[in-house]
Amino acid sequence: MELAVEMQRHVEVIGAAWGLGGADPGCADAPDVLAPLLVEQLQRCGVPLAAGPRLRQEAPRRRRQLAVSRLCGELAHAVSEAMRRGRLPCVLGGDHSCAGGTWTGAAREVKGPLGLIWVDAHMDAHTPGTSHTGRLHGMPLAWLLGQDDDPLYGLAAGVLAPQHVALLGVRSFEPEERERLEFLGVRVMYMDEIRRRGVAAALDEALVIATRGTAAFGISVDLDAVSPDEAPGVGTPVPEGMAGRDLVRAMQRIGGRADLAAVELAEYCPRHDPSGRSARIAVDVLGGALCGARYEAHVLA
Repeated sequence: MELAVEMQRHVEVIGAAWGLGGADPGCADAPDVLAPLLVEQLQRCGVPLAAGPRLRQEAPRRRRQLAVSRLCGELAHAVSEAMRRGRLPCVLGGDHSCAGGTWTGAAREVKGPLGLIWVDAHMDAHTPGTSHTGRLHGMPLAWLLGQDDDPLYGLAAGVLAPQHVALLGVRSFEPEERERLEFLGVRVMYMDEIRRRGVAAALDEALVIATRGTAAFGISVDLDAVSPDEAPGVGTPVPEGMAGRDLVRAMQRIGGRADLAAVELAEYCPRHDPSGRSARIAVDVLGGALCGARYEAHVLA
């Protein structure tokens, strides 16, 4: 697949409308709320758009793992097909278990190693054998790194190499996750480091990690990376996160890069966002990543 595309390539908005893997099933409603807002903003930026599928969960199954496995398989296919058509997939989750599908699909189409920038308050690096809760949204990064002590998605685990992955904004995790990522050599920038260095400098380093020796890179954003003072509408809020303004400005530095394979945002929960503040920040983060410096965000106004 040819990734040397021009800045104005089509963005395909794909919905991963499920909350089966998370703490709050209300995250399943996120794509319905975010998609029209995002489309409106991207149109203002002059970004060509294509409507992708909206993948929905059926009535909850007795075994959620099987349901998430099926949905992630469908999402991987949707992302792969979008990239084959020369489009830039923008996946709107749902809970963060959708990452298993997004980055499996992207890895299928990238001719070479795939890098990933993971922006999140959590590590999401448990396996079924170490998880304290059994929630699948706390496991996708470990699975993507090939850490699969129990078949999780029914897809081939291990589409990412640890040296090509960087985490930003982590401030809530269990010892097992930290030990796993340290053993693998994954670069983790905790929130105290982000506060010292600034979001932009941290993202610049993450970009070097995700692009050094890779054919393309992606960005996965859990909205709980932003402080709940600004973005309370998430499935698992954690105090003292990034400022929305800083994250949007940092994202603008990567908008329009030809080696950007896909963008993903997860864990927005509309029922915890009656004012719409969290949705606006979510759209601004995506707008910065997809439009670059052209994006004039509400957060920046």
